Amino acid sequence: MPPTLASRIAILSLTLLLAACAVTRTGGGPASPVITGVSASGEPSVAPSPSEASTSPPLSATPLPTVEPSGAAGFACDLPVEGSGTATHTNITDVRVGSHDGYDRIVFQFNGGIPQYSIQSATPPFMQDPSGRPLTVQGSAFLHITLRGATKMTDAGTSSYSGPRNFALTFPELVNLVEGGDFEAVSTRYAGLSRTGCLRVSTLTGPDRLVIDVQH
Repeated sequence: MPPTLASRIAILSLTLLLAACAVTRTGGGPASPVITGVSASGEPSVAPSPSEASTSPPLSATPLPTVEPSGAAGFACDLPVEGSGTATHTNITDVRVGSHDGYDRIVFQFNGGIPQYSIQSATPPFMQDPSGRPLTVQGSAFLHITLRGATKMTDAGTSSYSGPRNFALTFPELVNLVEGGDFEAVSTRYAGLSRTGCLRVSTLTGPDRLVIDVQH
């Protein structure tokens, strides 16, 4: 049966409506949002329109803060430098010296914690402890390093340190390091310097160490 006029008009209207829905918008307001899911609160999650996505600021990496090691801040020129340490009795197992870019270094190593320490300026004449005999230290400026509760004498009557007692050096700042005494668990050293220098003092563990840097 041929279609009636009314059915032809209905088919034409439906065709025009479908064509209008397929036309891409070029203006006159934003496109309809696209639902991508449902949030935890039950609200629909809507994806941003292309214009919103293009104007969002880019993400940038946040740099991690630079942390200065504990006790290793800048050099200080005020003396004395003192610290309470972590042990009342410990053995000295090593004494080391070295020269680095900008500073010379003294390292005391221990096997039972870090003793109470004091570093202060000193002037000759110097005496050995406990004998009182004269002690010669090379240099133009001097540091007196006292380690209270530290000794190289073990409970078994042996020595925990067998290294040098007198370091004769040609570093830019540190020219001599001499043992002053080891008596009644108090150990002393004298550092001879080419000139008065500022210090940086820090402590380290694993193994326990006291580090004294003398600035060039």
